[in-house]
Amino acid sequence: MKHVHETEGLVLFARTHREKDKLVKIFTESYGKRMFFVKRAMRPNNPLTPALMPFTKAVYIGDIRDDGLSFLNAVKHIEGFQVIQQDIFISAYATYMLNLVDAAIEDRVYDPALYGFTKQALTALNNQIDPEIITNIFEIQLLNRFGVAIDWSGCRICGETQGKFDFSPAYNGLLCEQHIYKDDHRLHADPKAIHFLRMFSQISYEQINQITMKESTKQLIRHVIDELYDEYVGLHLKSKKFIDDMKSWEDTLKNKNNMPDSRD
Repeated sequence: MKHVHETEGLVLFARTHREKDKLVKIFTESYGKRMFFVKRAMRPNNPLTPALMPFTKAVYIGDIRDDGLSFLNAVKHIEGFQVIQQDIFISAYATYMLNLVDAAIEDRVYDPALYGFTKQALTALNNQIDPEIITNIFEIQLLNRFGVAIDWSGCRICGETQGKFDFSPAYNGLLCEQHIYKDDHRLHADPKAIHFLRMFSQISYEQINQITMKESTKQLIRHVIDELYDEYVGLHLKSKKFIDDMKSWEDTLKNKNNMPDSRD
C-alpha cells in the first residue's frame, strides 16, 4: 500500500546502487530517518539530483513505507548548504554531526525536535560560526538521545551552582570543590572546560551570532567530551577520527599555501 506524502528533510548520506540508481538516507521532519530508493538517479539531468547531494535540505515527495525502502518521486524547495558543501573542513564537522544523528535514534522514529536542532546546527555551520564549538554544543545536547542524562545544573551532593566543578561518573554529574573528594575517579577536568560545557548544555543555536575562543580552551573542551562519549556512548565513527586527524594536515595545507613560489 502506497503512502505518498511530502515532508521536509535533510540528506544524511547517499550511495550508488546498481550503477544507475541511488539509495539516499534522509532525516525527514515528519517520518524520522528513511532510506529512499531513487531509480535512474545517475541519469544526466535527473531533476531529483540536486536534492540528493550531501548537506541539502528540501521538501521530498514520495511513497513513504513503514517497512523496507521508501521511494522518492519528486522534490521542491531545494536548499543546499553551500558553505558546508564547498569547505572540506566545515563539511567534516557536518558529516560527523549527521553520523551522530544516524546513530542516536532508530529509523522511522518521529523526532521533530532533533530534526529542528540538526537543521539549526547545519545553518550555524553554513553561517561560518566556529564549527568546533557548534559541534561541541551538538554533542553535549545529543547525549540524551543516547540515553545519557547528565545533570549539569550544580553539585550533585549539595546543589551548589557557583564556583569550580569537576565531572563525576559515579554521581552522573558535577561535584563542587567541597565535594570532589567523594569520587577518586572523577575526570579531573579543567574547570574552564566544565564551565563551557554547562553553558553548552543549555544554549540555543539561535542565541549565537559569533564565537571567539582560544585554541587551548577548545582542546580542554574536546578532551572532556571525548571522555564522556567514551564512557557513556562508545561510538567509534570514522568521521570523528577524520576530524581528530584533520588538525595536522590542515596546518600542513595552510603552511603549503603560504609558501613563496619557487619561481620568484
